[in-house]
Amino acid sequence: MAGTSMAAWRQYADGPQETCMTDEIAKWGRRIHGPTLPGSGIRCARETALTDAEMNEVVSTIATARAGRHSAFLPEHLRTRHWESTMTAMLSINARLGWPSAGWKIGAASLEVQRAEGMPGASPGQLARDGVHPSPARVPAHLFINYRCAESEFAFQMAHALPARTMPFSEDEVADAVASLHPALEIGDTVFQDWYGASGYFGAALDNNGAAAFVPGDPVTDWRHLDLAVARVDLSLNGTWQKSGVGAAAMGHPLTALTWVANWLRERGMGLQAGEFVSTGSCTGHFFVAPGDRLIADFGPLGKVDATFE
Repeated sequence: MAGTSMAAWRQYADGPQETCMTDEIAKWGRRIHGPTLPGSGIRCARETALTDAEMNEVVSTIATARAGRHSAFLPEHLRTRHWESTMTAMLSINARLGWPSAGWKIGAASLEVQRAEGMPGASPGQLARDGVHPSPARVPAHLFINYRCAESEFAFQMAHALPARTMPFSEDEVADAVASLHPALEIGDTVFQDWYGASGYFGAALDNNGAAAFVPGDPVTDWRHLDLAVARVDLSLNGTWQKSGVGAAAMGHPLTALTWVANWLRERGMGLQAGEFVSTGSCTGHFFVAPGDRLIADFGPLGKVDATFE
């Protein structure tokens, strides 16, 4: 693992994140994530795979809602905690939509978010080209249906492709394929009206792991000497500091997370393409914002990411 140990990651992830607590804005941002609190989603009973007919119905329901920018409801008979069915549905929904891709994000890369969403581990989502708005950004309202869930992340842009192959990629191979490191904000949304309520059947993972918008900061090309595991990010809302985190929050190190997604794609006969971004997971957990809010993620010497939400 690059730059840190698993023990150091777990020590960070198991401990409380530094947070500003106010009446309206607490650890999770504005209290607009639906009635279910983080980590309180009721698990559906089913753990078996979806049939072909059920898979088609799930894909059609979510793809139609995302294309039409409206909420969706999955009836009980279409809900399952079968992980491979969830991943197959997510990829099939993106294929049906056919939106041009700008790369990938990693959802639930931190233990904090895995607990909040009841996830067994990390999983990727696809970044749509239309959702990429470089900092300083005014992030348009049409990208969102129900939420704006902001995550401060380290992202990479690829210089070279990492196509599918039999052997796993090493961290050194993946690092050699990187063009630049970027501080970033990745903004999540879902067609489901109760974000954490839908976690009982992996709702966010089904729906592209929430990927809706991506705000990259300026590129950093000389990054390999940096200890990104301890690199700090401070998140401010409308001029007031709210919380902080470090690179170790997401799989212990951003490069470890990037290597993970390269191998996740490889195992499925897919690959990373030159020019694509990969946003490696939240260092500051989930933070929900509203239209009119301005977020600044300060990555210190790596720069700031500035996003105002329409």
